[in-house]
Amino acid sequence: MYKVGISVLAMLCVLCPLMAHSAESSTGEGPNLGPDRTTQAQIEAGLSVDQMIEAGGRMFTTPFNKFDGYGDGPYDASMDPRSFGARPSLQGNGTFLRVNGLDAQTCLECHFITRNSTIPATLGIGGVAGAGGSVIFMPSFVDVAESQPGKFNGRLINPPFLFGSGGVELVAKEMTVRLQQLRAEAFSKPSIRVPLETKGVSFGSIVADGQGGLDTSEVEGMDEDLVVRPFGRKGEFATVRDFDVAAMRFHFGMEPVEEVGEGVDGDGDGVGDEILVGELSVLHIFNTNLPSPVMEGLDMSAMRGLAAFVRIGCAFCHRPFLNSESRSLAYAYPEIDTDPGANVYYESDLSETAGFTLNDNGGILAPLFSDLKRHDMGSQLKESFDLVDDQRNREFITARLWGVRDTAPYLHDGRALTLREAILLHGGEAQNARDEFVSLPVDRADHVIAFLYCLRTPVDNPAVQHENGDRIDRWSVFSE
Repeated sequence: MYKVGISVLAMLCVLCPLMAHSAESSTGEGPNLGPDRTTQAQIEAGLSVDQMIEAGGRMFTTPFNKFDGYGDGPYDASMDPRSFGARPSLQGNGTFLRVNGLDAQTCLECHFITRNSTIPATLGIGGVAGAGGSVIFMPSFVDVAESQPGKFNGRLINPPFLFGSGGVELVAKEMTVRLQQLRAEAFSKPSIRVPLETKGVSFGSIVADGQGGLDTSEVEGMDEDLVVRPFGRKGEFATVRDFDVAAMRFHFGMEPVEEVGEGVDGDGDGVGDEILVGELSVLHIFNTNLPSPVMEGLDMSAMRGLAAFVRIGCAFCHRPFLNSESRSLAYAYPEIDTDPGANVYYESDLSETAGFTLNDNGGILAPLFSDLKRHDMGSQLKESFDLVDDQRNREFITARLWGVRDTAPYLHDGRALTLREAILLHGGEAQNARDEFVSLPVDRADHVIAFLYCLRTPVDNPAVQHENGDRIDRWSVFSE
């Protein structure tokens, strides 16, 4: 008995150092970002794309804790409770708030269902969250106990998937470059109305007055700086990096160095350098090299549905595809929204990394089913956010329909549980197309739904599959 006791004790003495190391690295008793953090200097010195994507995947899935800088500093009652850095927390727990952020530990928590049309759902990195992951954004007042509709002056956001986001960003940047060229053209031709059209999408027109002024009163569906911002339901962010900077602070209270400064503890939580420039860079590269959505099962019924989709006007906003001129997405730091080509440190060929189909001009075919433009969707879908005006509450960027079968619930806040519900809730600029759908014979309307059911999220492969060594483009129907 004594010998066994000694043997067990000896074994524990040997194992304890290993167990202690394992506990520190896996149970969160230290910063989960760890000591080997990615710097911008390392990236620019020549990390491989695989190394950057792997590092970005770690950033996407790391559960931030308070050693990393998770959360805000001490609550400050003198500040607006919607401002970052001193937000209140539920019952004073000092960690979670849920209403206005501090609502997750990882990016993965809002992007983990790749296909929710399967039962059980197919799980994976980069998908949606389902109804339980809806984000309650920046309200100062919520009262749902005694009124219908419930009084709420924030926004409810249904998190989208990230698949194909590199193609979205590439096309949007090229559109911005063209619009900035048209802006320069307007200044060179004062008093001449210059149409703002790029990739077949019209954003209105502008007129220069010859004295340095620019009339932007006829600009449509975008901000007056003529930057296409495809990310966020309201079209608020020009790039995925731009979105990630805001998301880090909102969801986690993690302050990016590029926003607050190196070595700065802006929120007073005792931690500085919470998110390094290089860490946001690899997260940006990871997100934008996720595979693009796919088309599956395009039979004759679905082809008839596509024809009806176009004929009744859905495709006017939900444009089946946009073409890029380049196949490579450029990454920049610092980013300049009006000049996407400035400060580029890396480029990624999206036909290789994300599986996009090449078009005849050497760019990529991006079958987004969107025009990347904001539209008035009517009073039924209007939000009640008190920090913007009534018109902005009515406007949403055209939802990208690729992958739509697998991403219920639908619309900006997830109120529609089926595709048919989502269509019927369209109003404003989409009212006519919605009414045309309602007037279709039942079988024709079913064909439209059958077509939308062909738009799938990727599971195992990107937008191409390989059979017997041959490449087969799943989006070739749009390149013919």
